[in-house]
Amino acid sequence: MKNRILLILLLCTKILAAQSGYQNAVYQPNIKTVECYNAQQESSFPIIGLHTNDVILLSFDDLNGGSKSYNYTIEHCDADWKPSNLSPSEYLQSFTEDRIIDYRYSFNTKQKYTHYQLTLPNYNIAPKLSGNYLLKVYPEGNPAEPILTRRFYVVDQKAGLAAGIVPSNQVVNRTTNQKINFSVDVSALAVQNPYAEIRTLIMQNGRSDFSSMNTNPQFVQGGLLQFNDFQTNDFAGGNEFRRFDLRTLYSGGEHINHIYRDSVNTIMLMNDRVLDQPNYTFQYDNNGKFFILNADGRDPRTDADYAHVYFNLNYNPQNPNDAVFITGKFNNYQLNESSKMSYDASKGNFYTDLYLKQGVYDYHYVLKNNLGIDQTAVDGSHFETENEYQFLIYYRRTGSRYEELVGYQLLNSTKSLH
Repeated sequence: MKNRILLILLLCTKILAAQSGYQNAVYQPNIKTVECYNAQQESSFPIIGLHTNDVILLSFDDLNGGSKSYNYTIEHCDADWKPSNLSPSEYLQSFTEDRIIDYRYSFNTKQKYTHYQLTLPNYNIAPKLSGNYLLKVYPEGNPAEPILTRRFYVVDQKAGLAAGIVPSNQVVNRTTNQKINFSVDVSALAVQNPYAEIRTLIMQNGRSDFSSMNTNPQFVQGGLLQFNDFQTNDFAGGNEFRRFDLRTLYSGGEHINHIYRDSVNTIMLMNDRVLDQPNYTFQYDNNGKFFILNADGRDPRTDADYAHVYFNLNYNPQNPNDAVFITGKFNNYQLNESSKMSYDASKGNFYTDLYLKQGVYDYHYVLKNNLGIDQTAVDGSHFETENEYQFLIYYRRTGSRYEELVGYQLLNSTKSLH
């Protein structure tokens, strides 16, 4: 009976997801610092090999503290993050849900919280098909009300890829954009119609909002598909991410102006300025990632504290409808009320504060107005910017009810794949 109820509730969420696709999301304000990555490297792209020893690590903090019964499940999706036409028994080797049993209480912190984490696959939950998967965490007995969702990937490496980056073919964008040309080798697959069966997604720095889906190769030579037309896969290079270092609350770190330790921790960052300049300047960054670290403790998972971090940007809007947002992997690059900055006309400053756990954070400023979203108006864009590009190769064989993930490659903009 319990499994039947779960399946019914999952079906309801499938209907909603079919309209727009599943997203990385946090649904409760007390859930903070969600991380999901391949456990071999912190903050890495959340992909594992099918039937390998790779594991995905998910962790998060509940600021309400105490211990709660949180369950989780995973669901197979297509390349558009819409539910696959499969039942859980077809893509799961074992159970359909499990309970998170690994949790620890914070220690010696002003903000009390409980830290939860799990790894996948495990004895109770393990995928048996490649593809996109959505991980859902929810209170026990209530799968229709998740507290968070996270995307991850399971690849069965069968396809190969070679890629390179050149300046944009469009003269106006040659100094700002990175044009990607690539080829996919599907000779190990029984592909009958590559135009209908193969899709290749390219993401910049793991961002779904900076992505390009490719379905029409310019040339097909046996099992080699070449994608090198003049218009597609032309990405704004952006700029190196800004960052600050909050590994300690006792002395100033990179880009830290003042630290106030009272009943709560308050951090004032140095003022930021507009970086939309014609010339590129190298600055080391982590391509938008964040890392939870505590130089004053032993285990940042439970002894890193939270702080109100205040951001200030010297920027005069061009019109009253201009809105500025602060984004990074720490908030899934979302443009919402929590990432929106307020404007002080008397100082010509946009400002906000975010409640963040100790660590090192990358961030960008994004402009939104009546014309749409401009990712480069404040921070600029350069061809020389160092970026990571993730390539995902999907295969839906003729007559199949789901999409397989048959290839994955990581490309750095300063290198090429051969």
